[in-house]
Amino acid sequence: MCGTLSYLEREALEDYYQRNREVIINLAKVVSKTLGFEENYLEKEFELETGADVSAMNVYPPGFKPNTQIGLPAHYDPGYFGSLIQNVNGGLQLNYKQKWINLDMPSNAFFIKIGDHAEVLTNGKYKSPMHRVILNNEVRRISVATVHGPSLDTFVKPGPEFVGESHPPAYRGMIYKDSLEANGYHEIDGKSCIAQLRL
Repeated sequence: MCGTLSYLEREALEDYYQRNREVIINLAKVVSKTLGFEENYLEKEFELETGADVSAMNVYPPGFKPNTQIGLPAHYDPGYFGSLIQNVNGGLQLNYKQKWINLDMPSNAFFIKIGDHAEVLTNGKYKSPMHRVILNNEVRRISVATVHGPSLDTFVKPGPEFVGESHPPAYRGMIYKDSLEANGYHEIDGKSCIAQLRL
């Protein structure tokens, strides 16, 4: 991807990814404290020092006439957080109580959501939302989506703090890399890493 970008574009992307990671690490600290733990709880559990982040840039041109109005089919994201920035408002939908809800997201806003592996660690306390992208043929939509994952070698399972007599484990543990492989490295086909892990 970077081979087709100019030097300035590559510099801008590198700066974006560095700042994005800083935001995500700081958010992990806040979420850890919100859960009632020390601020580096998620950082330790997911071994974020060697975390595996993956980004995808998408361009949906105006006038694009596919067979369907779906840009990306319904899916979940692996990792502990997912982040998204886009140049226009619209396009992203979240599934809530079996209904698709349009996400009002101003252009260049920063959207962050829970990922499958945060759902596993918290034994379902936090939920990874199903989402999709719909097309608007009148505008060009550019987005950068990033999945923020634990270290590839991290064994992710429900944390003992979230398991008890009234809350038995709802997910089986798996090495992060193995859960990605089991799901075909998360091909966008409506499947989910989370489906592989539910008991």
